[in-house]
Amino acid sequence: MGKLSYGATGTEAVFDDRLLAHLKSVIVAKLRRDEKFTLSWDNGVEHQGRCAVWLHPAIELQFQFDGRERTPLNRGWIEQLMASANSADGLRAIPEPTES
Repeated sequence: MGKLSYGATGTEAVFDDRLLAHLKSVIVAKLRRDEKFTLSWDNGVEHQGRCAVWLHPAIELQFQFDGRERTPLNRGWIEQLMASANSADGLRAIPEPTES
């Protein structure tokens, strides 16, 4: 399980390394273009509810991966994540689509 740490308050979100790699790809692409947006995720079974943060290029962001290996990226998943990031609701941590 990887971890995304954000801002001075140390907001942390735990994600599977594979999902985190895909989120990183989308987040970095948008922040490089100086775009601001929200990232939302469900807190999981152990914690109820959901969380959202406002991502801004000037705020510290760190991606920590549990594994050493680079994850091969699924282009279709990145496209779905980018579409959500460009929506009014912002980027949502969604499950990887099944290949058809």
